[in-house]
Amino acid sequence: MVKRHNYDALPMDWVGDWAGRRRALTPQRRAVVDTDSGQSYTFAALDDRANRVGTYLRDVLGLVKGDRIAFVGGNRIEPIDLYLAAGKLGVVLAPLSFRLRQPELNELLQCIQPKALFYEDAFADLCDSLIRPACLASAIRYADEHSPYQREVLSTPPRRVNDALALDDPYLLIHTGGTTATPKVCIISHRQMVWNSFELILAAPEGLAGRRELLLFPLFHIGGWNTLTPIFHAGGCVVLIRRFEPARALTLIEEQRINHLGVVEAMLKLMAEHPRFAAADLSTLRGITSAGAPCSEAAMRPFWERGIPVSQAYGLTEAGPSNFMHGQSTTSMAAVRARHASVGSVFFHCDYRIVAPYSYQPVCRGEVGILLLRSPHNFDGYLGQPERTEQTLLEGGWIDSGDLAREDDAGYVYIVGRADNQFSSGGENVSPEEIERVLTEHPDIAEAAVFGVVDARWGQVPMAVVVPSGAPPAVDVLRAYLGERLAGYKVPKQIVFGERLPLTGAGKVDRNEARRLYATGDEPAWRR
Repeated sequence: MVKRHNYDALPMDWVGDWAGRRRALTPQRRAVVDTDSGQSYTFAALDDRANRVGTYLRDVLGLVKGDRIAFVGGNRIEPIDLYLAAGKLGVVLAPLSFRLRQPELNELLQCIQPKALFYEDAFADLCDSLIRPACLASAIRYADEHSPYQREVLSTPPRRVNDALALDDPYLLIHTGGTTATPKVCIISHRQMVWNSFELILAAPEGLAGRRELLLFPLFHIGGWNTLTPIFHAGGCVVLIRRFEPARALTLIEEQRINHLGVVEAMLKLMAEHPRFAAADLSTLRGITSAGAPCSEAAMRPFWERGIPVSQAYGLTEAGPSNFMHGQSTTSMAAVRARHASVGSVFFHCDYRIVAPYSYQPVCRGEVGILLLRSPHNFDGYLGQPERTEQTLLEGGWIDSGDLAREDDAGYVYIVGRADNQFSSGGENVSPEEIERVLTEHPDIAEAAVFGVVDARWGQVPMAVVVPSGAPPAVDVLRAYLGERLAGYKVPKQIVFGERLPLTGAGKVDRNEARRLYATGDEPAWRR
């Protein structure tokens, strides 16, 4: 009788050994360019570094499979060393956002319980101020050639450190952005990263072997690793920049002959508004993908006008990291522009449903409901939060995304907003994101945050805080503009202007903080 195996639970030599396997295929092909240091690395060089780091983690720090390490830093080569070494050893990597404040990072360290912390010298003061859990025995700074990382870790004689791992073994602990509490920590398995890599390789119109990607998503988010991993698997090249700067990004597109970017809307706006944009040589760019939050037509248009397809994608750490995009069926500029508000169609190996709240019964096509997702690249729950995990991981393997969505007749999906942001005004459901999207399509509005405030007659009504792109338009002009595009109950009853919007530690608009500042009568320094 043939013995059956659960192959997701079966340790195999190749799982996590991305550096070693890619080295065997294309050792001298360029894999990573670190533009701030001026260094480039072949797949063979990256495997050598991963073996040195892995040897140090195992022999010097005494780490074993399942132990956790954390890092704080920008997009540079050292986090990639840690990622590749962790994949060989079965050590779990926990990136921490340098945008978070000390109390938030302290809570994350207590939750994650890492045995080692690696940090970039630019964030030394922040890391030195943290309360370290008892298990954290080592803190190692990386920077120039004189840093402890260079002197001690990379000088370690390399040896083969690859262990057999199962696809179900954890690989990453990724915290997600929150507005009311410390961010949640998602358990990301090797299975999740492998399957989403398959999805992206399949969906890319030209494949990824020839990809030269400027990596703008931070490596403390899943988007950074979800960009790197499939390109690494396919043998393409990733170009690193420490932090996004519009002038620097435009220069690197020219110098490095970048053919693809992943961005958030703000990056598009900042590049298009920069004085260098008109003269920048963008001829190598074949496409730009926006993710993380809805992207307005106004932000995409300057790139369309230069012949560069810009389209939206969608995913979430818990169910992706990628689930929808405009792939091989939407390559023409006309098709991209026609469905610019859509996040595209679902990935090859992903199921989805759009369902009514509470009942979870499917809604009719065209109606708005909660988006459910199911695939082999679902996450494995929230670290230390079984009740929250149970609320998100539903029966039948479905992930409740918490996002409101609708589907058109051609099967393209549109994200309407967050279910937990939605509020009722006079019995009608209002999605803040819908109003924000219309506001930011006005030529004089750069950013907007909308939230519900108490109203004696209607229960709640929308209020908007907007950041003008120049001279603020008159409030009655804005209301008239909105009234032509939205139902009357969706038009904000109050509109105020600010110089910037409050953000969470993860860089997302903090509607709760905006409500606190404006709806309670508090007067922030940047209010106009």
